[in-house]
Amino acid sequence: MPAPVNPLKQALAEGRTQIGFWQAMASPVATEISAHAGFDWLLLDAEHGPNTIATLLAQLQAMNGSPATPVVRPPVGQDWVVKQMLDLGVQSFLIPMVDTAAQAADVVAMLRYPPEGRRGVGAALARASGYNAAADYVETANAQICTIVQAESRAAIDNLDAICAVEGVDGVFVGPADLGADLGRAGPVSPAELDRVVEDALARIAASGKAAGIIAFDPARAERHICTGARFVAVGGDVTVFGAAARGLASAFRA
Repeated sequence: MPAPVNPLKQALAEGRTQIGFWQAMASPVATEISAHAGFDWLLLDAEHGPNTIATLLAQLQAMNGSPATPVVRPPVGQDWVVKQMLDLGVQSFLIPMVDTAAQAADVVAMLRYPPEGRRGVGAALARASGYNAAADYVETANAQICTIVQAESRAAIDNLDAICAVEGVDGVFVGPADLGADLGRAGPVSPAELDRVVEDALARIAASGKAAGIIAFDPARAERHICTGARFVAVGGDVTVFGAAARGLASAFRA
């Protein structure tokens, strides 16, 4: 039995827009609800969300059988961090703070078994192989890994074309918050200027043939990014949706 087909990787390769939802509560209940809400993918955030290997496992189990594909963002793109996530069965990764083509190539290598990479071979113990039920998991796993790297600095934008050219990178995700903060180190950056940089980056990524990604919780902005060529788009998140709904309900009754 081979590694499961990764529907997100397949959809992005075919140029189909995939709409996602951010999970930062580290709650399997919230994740289970979101997984059946109609999104194509859920981002389980271990960079800014309070996730551990144990909470990620619980959320992956909560998503099992749902139509949504799990994507995990580790706190950093390093072997010792991602190897346990891989063995949990994670096939799609959003790797933060990738500034150069060399870093992107390193990410590709850490997520794949030799000879294409350097992932450690421990599949016999792993959920990824169905706890050793999939005899040919190791031989087939690489083809189903979806690698999306985040461009969220001035350096990344300067190196964007080279990052997009790295074999094994499926997509490049523009992080507008960190990008705006980094651009602002040299002086104030207006929202209009940041928008220009973001839109130009999305167009360049799309033109390269890689999937362009972005987070945009404003519907009009998300639509504009999709028109620019974004195909991996997060349009909301558990914290923001729950927080806004709770505050709105309390406010209505206080009024």
